[in-house]
Amino acid sequence: MQRVPITKEGYDRLYEELQRLRTVEQQKNAGAILQAREFGDVSENAEYSAAKEQQAFLQGRIRKLEEMLATSKIVPTDNLPEDRVVFGSTVKVEELDTGKVGVYRLVGPYESAPEEGKISVTSPIGRALVGKEEGDVVEFMTPKGKKEVEILEILS
Repeated sequence: MQRVPITKEGYDRLYEELQRLRTVEQQKNAGAILQAREFGDVSENAEYSAAKEQQAFLQGRIRKLEEMLATSKIVPTDNLPEDRVVFGSTVKVEELDTGKVGVYRLVGPYESAPEEGKISVTSPIGRALVGKEEGDVVEFMTPKGKKEVEILEILS
């Protein structure tokens, strides 16, 4: 089984979500199902159908989180090198074609959130950045074509 890298913070976030779904959300859903049953015939009961759909969603998400946690490997991010980009590094880059500057942290695919500045180490830009140093220009492919960024600074 392939292990997927994850930060300790990312692992803890997934674990907390799993615990919340198992305890709080499943209990709420069970209550909603019981309440909907009290409305009568479940075959034409919109509340019951909605509660059962929510139950299926919760069960699916719980299974997915269990799988993600089981296949994760926490990679320590203490004492990261400051001279090159590695898993867990935070880097400041500039897009050469637009001049746009961004700050990104390289994380595992399970915790990737580009809108929060967290990019997967397995993404095209993540793979391109790993091992590089400040001042390096890296090239990678996007759905819109080739892109180049310069590493301005390795922040951690």
